[in-house]
Amino acid sequence: MPTVPVTRLNHAVLYVSDIERSADFYTRAFGFEEIGREGPMAFFRAAGSSNHHDLALFGVGPAASQPARGAVGLYHLAWEVPSIEDLAAAASTLTELNALTGMSDHGATKSLYGQDPDGIEFEVMWLVPRDEWGEYERRALVMPLDLNRELARFGRR
Repeated sequence: MPTVPVTRLNHAVLYVSDIERSADFYTRAFGFEEIGREGPMAFFRAAGSSNHHDLALFGVGPAASQPARGAVGLYHLAWEVPSIEDLAAAASTLTELNALTGMSDHGATKSLYGQDPDGIEFEVMWLVPRDEWGEYERRALVMPLDLNRELARFGRR
């Protein structure tokens, strides 16, 4: 059976309880540009993106139930940034928004974790240059992230 030839994730759609609050969060946190609204949905594009939209929010209202933690379903989305400096800036932004929940070093990636106003988890990650993956080429581990050390190691070259 042939496989589906996926090239990348094009966009994500999230159910949110308060579309205005979530639109404000994603605009402030990631700089997404709102490109339109259709019914209960809002559509956003990341700066420099070639996608029609990178994120859509579907407002379901404040009475919507929250999924149980650990239930079957999506755990998180990972947004990639172009540089380690951008990751450090993201840490500051997410801290200011009281949205930063953790940081991890996965060897081939350096990651921040956060939550939006509905508690939807997301990751902001920087991908280490492929030629520097070394032993992490075929490993997926979780270690504490020392962001200052990684800035010194991978910062503007």
